[in-house]
Amino acid sequence: MNQSPEPGPEYPQDPRAPQYPHSPQGSQGPQHPESPQYPQGPPPAYPQQQAPPPYPVSLPPATGHPQPEQYPQPPYPQPQTPQPGPHQQYPQQTPYQQPAPPQPPYQQPAPPPQAPYQQTPPPQPPYPQAPYQQPPYPQPSAPPPAYPQYQPAPAPAGPPAGPPAGPPAVPPQPGPLDDLDYQNAPGTRLHLKAHQRSTDATAFGQLALHVPGFLMSLMVVLLLATLLEALSGLPYWVPTLLWIASGALVFHRPSEDFFARHLLRLQRPLPHELAALAPVWREVTARAGVDGDRYELWIEDSDHLNAYAAAGHIVAVTRYALDKLPRSQLAAVLAHELGHHTGGHAWSGLLGWWYSLPGRVAWQVITAVTVFVIRFTSFFSYLAAGLMIVFVGMFTLLTITATYGLPLLLLVMPYFMAAVGRRAELRADAHAAVLGFAPMLAQMLHGVMVQEEQAKQAVLAQTGKPFTEPGTLSRLLSTHPDHRTRLHHLQPYMQPGR
Repeated sequence: MNQSPEPGPEYPQDPRAPQYPHSPQGSQGPQHPESPQYPQGPPPAYPQQQAPPPYPVSLPPATGHPQPEQYPQPPYPQPQTPQPGPHQQYPQQTPYQQPAPPQPPYQQPAPPPQAPYQQTPPPQPPYPQAPYQQPPYPQPSAPPPAYPQYQPAPAPAGPPAGPPAGPPAVPPQPGPLDDLDYQNAPGTRLHLKAHQRSTDATAFGQLALHVPGFLMSLMVVLLLATLLEALSGLPYWVPTLLWIASGALVFHRPSEDFFARHLLRLQRPLPHELAALAPVWREVTARAGVDGDRYELWIEDSDHLNAYAAAGHIVAVTRYALDKLPRSQLAAVLAHELGHHTGGHAWSGLLGWWYSLPGRVAWQVITAVTVFVIRFTSFFSYLAAGLMIVFVGMFTLLTITATYGLPLLLLVMPYFMAAVGRRAELRADAHAAVLGFAPMLAQMLHGVMVQEEQAKQAVLAQTGKPFTEPGTLSRLLSTHPDHRTRLHHLQPYMQPGR
């Protein structure tokens, strides 16, 4: 028994949903007996969203240049409408579209003040141009004056020489002849203690002759010390003892350097001078058995032949002796000066000179004041000058009486000291001769005699007058004997048996 199917449930319809029309009767197609029949056909067209209005575009400023080409812009994206599939679909509710808020029209920023975009123009054919012609440089109407040109000296005829080698080299000056017989190799040290330093009779004689000068100096120092005590209260014996103890400065090395530099005007030898002087000095001291390092070598800047032995350790020669004398004669001179040191002549003479210095200074001051007073009074009256002379004579007599004639010794003392000095020179010559330098020393003395004769002839040629020989008193005051006397005393040492 066939029963008709019951109708299906009816779904509530949304009043907002569109009403689909039913297909007409008699349409073809399968009809499902149980499902409701929905109208067939194309879906209704949904409302399309309109495209937004175009944005206002600011026009470029009106110029004479062509406007840039407007490129096409892609279409505004359209929303895609869902398409129904081949199967039956239930009607879908259209989603709620929230209206978009109104937007202000987009203002395109004005372009920068550069030139608008221009398309690259097509290349233009080159414009024909004429070749550039440089205008001629204006020439002066008259030629400039010709300047004098240096004309080199013509080269001497001959084969071509090589490249110039600069200024010609100065040939080295030949040095003095090195004819010294070196008997002791460098580094040999032979020291005999007994020969280091001694005091001979000449040194004692010098010290004895300086005693009167020492006493006069002591009186002067005591007088000054008494005045200083009255002014400052310092005991008089303090300055006196300090002056007596100052004699030890003769052997003080820094004091010797000051004495050599500022009183004797000596200089330290330069490196090349020391290189020439040191080997000769080493040979001399080795032969004498003396430590040469105990002495200081000095140079005097002089054009005369001379040498010095001073204080306790000073040995000096002139630059002329170093540069001109052969090495054997230079060794003889150095051996002579070493004889002054080993005999005690150098230190005893300096010590006596130091202790007699205050007395000599006081004597010179008294003499100068006396002469000045006599000359000053002679301008006013000869009687006053005569009275002053009488006063000075009486004062001198009283002084001689009070000092037991000591000032009279000071008048004759220079002659005695000169005689002792000449004796010391002969002893120094003997010291050099004993070391084997007698022939060399004699040759040096002969050379000095020849130079003196030449100097006398030069004076005679210039002035027309013969050279004046020194008088008797001048020879007595000389501290060196004449050259003939020295040569006479060297003769015994130059005999073949010596």
